Amino acid sequence: MNVTTDSVFAALSDGTRRQILEWMDGGAPLTATDLAQRLPISRQAVTKHLKELEGATLLTSEKAGREKRYTATGQGLETATEWLTDRSRAWDDRLKRLSDTATQREGV
Repeated sequence: MNVTTDSVFAALSDGTRRQILEWMDGGAPLTATDLAQRLPISRQAVTKHLKELEGATLLTSEKAGREKRYTATGQGLETATEWLTDRSRAWDDRLKRLSDTATQREGV
């Protein structure tokens, strides 16, 4: 699946979805029911959050009987990290040029 940077940041923009991802860091698959027991929202609301996270490739799911078990993946986070790294590198380059220019002017 080709994930866009926008979909990853949109998924991460919500505090509930970030909390779900933190709980998923343990590695053990969780169901919407498991998560709904920890959150002050309905199971249906949890399911909507899980679909958003899965669409951004931050989670994967596997059918287990009548329920889906969700597991965190790194794919979506890699997309966000690459974008942030590129932006950071560009700003570092700009700041280095600015610093070089200021240093040159001081020496004049």
